[in-house]
Amino acid sequence: VMEHPLLDLKPACCLMSDLLTAVTDDDLTSETPCTDFTLADLIEHVSSVSQGFRAVGEHRVESGNDEADPDMTNDAPSTLVAEAIKHVQALGAAWDDPTAWQGSTSAGELELSNDLWGRIALTEMVVHSWDIAQSLGRSISLPSETLQACLDHVTEFIPNAPVPELWGPPVDVTANASQIDRIVATTGRTP
Repeated sequence: VMEHPLLDLKPACCLMSDLLTAVTDDDLTSETPCTDFTLADLIEHVSSVSQGFRAVGEHRVESGNDEADPDMTNDAPSTLVAEAIKHVQALGAAWDDPTAWQGSTSAGELELSNDLWGRIALTEMVVHSWDIAQSLGRSISLPSETLQACLDHVTEFIPNAPVPELWGPPVDVTANASQIDRIVATTGRTP
């Protein structure tokens, strides 16, 4: 029995795809809110985590990612973006299947319920969409229920995260801050 209704990752994946579509070759060296990550580095990260979370959703996690693309930063920039879009869209499709949310999966050293892995995947898409939008000078829009699911997850998960060094210390925001500002502040970004 799951505590939560199934989440829909597709709005966050569609937003990510739309943002990636807007990236030009000149943008790839831009800074991002992820310290030490250029936009190209962040896109490569999004592509990689999309493949990993898709594998979890399809209940086929292997040791080492045999589907991983060779170092994409050596490819033409347009290939990097096209590959990332393909993997993000496949992620949304994989988690559209209700069985994706069932059971638990070991990835690396962690075994978590798939319900939790799905929420982590959602957070990756939402937060990194914000990061990419910041780099591109754009704003983002997502359904309130998508943002609320992400906010509920980060509020509960990040203070007790199994790998705490993935996030910076939370940033204070005003009581009337938007959902997205509260999400990114919880993950250590300054909205």
